[in-house]
Amino acid sequence: QVQLVESGGGLVQPGGSLRLSCVASGSIFSITSMGWYRQAPGKERELVATITSGGSTNYADSVKGRFTISRGNAGSTLHLQMNSLKPEDTAVYYCRADRLYLPYWGQGTQVTVSS
Repeated sequence: QVQLVESGGGLVQPGGSLRLSCVASGSIFSITSMGWYRQAPGKERELVATITSGGSTNYADSVKGRFTISRGNAGSTLHLQMNSLKPEDTAVYYCRADRLYLPYWGQGTQVTVSS
């Protein structure tokens, strides 16, 4: 089992920045990839960014150039630096870890971009 706890969400004005963090605990060995997903009201959950254990990254087109995903040295922490935020980035952001072909999810953290 893997437990994931996100933090760092909040209210920010358009053009502002936020940094999300996710701490993984439990059986974190053999985690092959981690990522951030988001779900806006009335919409399906969508991929934001992922990073493999080897460091390869993948981003949704809507966030390329604005968001940066990274992992801590021990591999148990995940970050998402979000710059130039837009109102359409408003959503609940979820951390995900994939281990032995099973996905694990955090509880989510709310990000609201509004003036």
